Amino acid sequence: MGLADIAAGIEVVDEQRADGVATVDRTEEPLADRLEPFAEELPCSPGEAAALVDAYAAGKSVGAAARVAGVPPTDGAKALHLFGEHVTPVGPMGRAVVSDWLAGELPRTEAVELAGVSDQEFALAAFVETHDPIEGAMEAVEGALAVDDVDTREALGEAMDGPGDVEF
Repeated sequence: MGLADIAAGIEVVDEQRADGVATVDRTEEPLADRLEPFAEELPCSPGEAAALVDAYAAGKSVGAAARVAGVPPTDGAKALHLFGEHVTPVGPMGRAVVSDWLAGELPRTEAVELAGVSDQEFALAAFVETHDPIEGAMEAVEGALAVDDVDTREALGEAMDGPGDVEF
């Protein structure tokens, strides 16, 4: 195969075609309506959950997104966890401590101290360890939480540290 064969069908034009921004709309139904079947399992109303997801997907922190939705930050974090987002306030060691507490191997005060978190953060970690994401709800918010063809640094904005911002 020569270059002529490889280049067959290629044409040179004076202008590029402007296609616009590619979007994916998996459903025409509003997010709050798609979350309605899971209302009993959510820590807030489907409307509040939809507002939370919209704010979170727009780049707001969990706490800021919860304030936009009008729910307590812990309830916002719980809802996002149920939608499949990673929101646990503890790392692997903290998860092991929470698991030990759940198994009755540690008193709560000692577990909170060992995990190195506040009582509220410990309660959220316990919720995360004892509740699996809701499969249907994960699918309902899938398009809303997906980042489609957006530069990660642009999507995260100031949340990302620059090379000079890292402290040692």
